[in-house]
Amino acid sequence: MSKRIQLILGSLILLFGLLLLLENVFDINLWSFCWPVVLILLGVFLLLGPRLRPAGSEVNIRFFGGVDRREDWTAANEEIWMFVGDVRMDLSQASLPEGETTIRVIGFVGDIDLVAPVDLGLSVAATGFLTSAKIFGRKQDTFLSTQRYVSEGYAESARRLHIETLMFVNDLVIKQG
Repeated sequence: MSKRIQLILGSLILLFGLLLLLENVFDINLWSFCWPVVLILLGVFLLLGPRLRPAGSEVNIRFFGGVDRREDWTAANEEIWMFVGDVRMDLSQASLPEGETTIRVIGFVGDIDLVAPVDLGLSVAATGFLTSAKIFGRKQDTFLSTQRYVSEGYAESARRLHIETLMFVNDLVIKQG
């Protein structure tokens, strides 16, 4: 899935660069073409989105704002779509089912803070134009690439959580709790 995300992100950047080049070469107004292209791509993504999601996934759409889950809550397969917002989840107080649970966060600019229990199998794939990640104290900044983290014994863990993020600007912090 992350190679597909990189392909989509790379294609969007390539398309935007091509539009900028065409604007300069042919002296045309980029913005009169840019918004229709964005709307077309958004429509295609909305039409194809259900096919890309795992079965039984819930979709949570927030244009501005965020998701805050700090008390007792039940984790399930979910996609969170937002333009600008924060995602805060305390997984140490969450009820996680047996097997793998996937949470995807898709947006433009976001701040994701997770508190994960020690016994949880955790897999993270954070893709973005600019990504700053601090995972269990280890900080890494990347540009146009995917940061990956897989906890020891992930495959053998009874409860596994897979986090995927796709954002233009992404700040990801994962702590143990």
